[in-house]
Amino acid sequence: MDSKIVLKAEDLDGYLTDQDQAYLSQMDSLYEKAMQSFKIIAAGGFSSTLATEEKKVIDIFDEMGQLMQNICHEVPGLNVFSFVTPEESHAEASRVIAKLRDIRTGHNEFVYYTQRAYEMLFRLAYTGNHTDNKNYLVVKTPVTSPVQNYAVHKVPDIDYKLENTVMCVMLRGALLPSMIMSKEIEEYSSHGYVTPFALFKIKRDESKKENNMEYVLDLNNSFYNLDDLNGKDLIFADPMNATGGSLVTVVKYLLSQGVKPKSIKFFNVISALKGSLRVVRALENCTCYTLWMDPVLNASAYIMPGLGDAGDRLNGRDTEDTPRNIIQLIADYGSNIAGLYRSQLRKIEHTVLGH
Repeated sequence: MDSKIVLKAEDLDGYLTDQDQAYLSQMDSLYEKAMQSFKIIAAGGFSSTLATEEKKVIDIFDEMGQLMQNICHEVPGLNVFSFVTPEESHAEASRVIAKLRDIRTGHNEFVYYTQRAYEMLFRLAYTGNHTDNKNYLVVKTPVTSPVQNYAVHKVPDIDYKLENTVMCVMLRGALLPSMIMSKEIEEYSSHGYVTPFALFKIKRDESKKENNMEYVLDLNNSFYNLDDLNGKDLIFADPMNATGGSLVTVVKYLLSQGVKPKSIKFFNVISALKGSLRVVRALENCTCYTLWMDPVLNASAYIMPGLGDAGDRLNGRDTEDTPRNIIQLIADYGSNIAGLYRSQLRKIEHTVLGH
């Protein structure tokens, strides 16, 4: 069997509808106008000129935001935090994204705000239904005088949403976000359910452009059991969804091997409109949850305005000659991450070492 699975950009675009293409063209035109103002603002000059251009940018972004909101309302599989939550929650999402985008945000802060982002995405996907039955948690506290004390906490019973899930990790930038999602599931499960993990080594060919991009799944360096994925709720957590190609490649491969997921959920901090549309058009029973949607991709398939390479900002940059394997990457997270996500790391290490 071939150890490499390749998906091409033209195959992805084949899933888009004519209406999708029209919306994307409209968005490209709007963003081109914004970039004309970006050039003037970046060059500096009189404050009155800068204020005028900033006002143009604000108006354009408002228009693009309204257009994206209209599109998402037409496509039920797209759930953008600020489009589907009460208005009082929107400022929190804006501030978290602003910190993640900021070029001045260092590694530790970037990890912290990524954790914040996935906590918000988890709540969006799993805790919005107030009709759930309740569970009671009885917790032993450190207080022992005059007797051992306990506390009782009433929580929603959402075990049925959580305890059929498998975390599917598209290395490498997706590793820590996947651990965060698994930790949230463990916390909200009344049984402390720790998700199984499946790890897929997939990358896109960065020598190519967006219109001829190729996505390469390396089966020899992936770690998974097909039987463990069949009939399960598959969760993918990738900080960025630019083109959708990596997710579609992995899922189409699993389907070709006879895996029939119960559902697919894709969690992103930032997603490009085009990537989100490709995913829900290409994959049945797939729902995308994103904290923030950006309007366009550039010719190199990077999200604009984007936030840079999220994988490098989370994990540090590998050298071309000595890329870290999965165990080295986990070790480099350090004791703080290892202590916080120890249950998840044990599952991952078992998956890798037992493969």
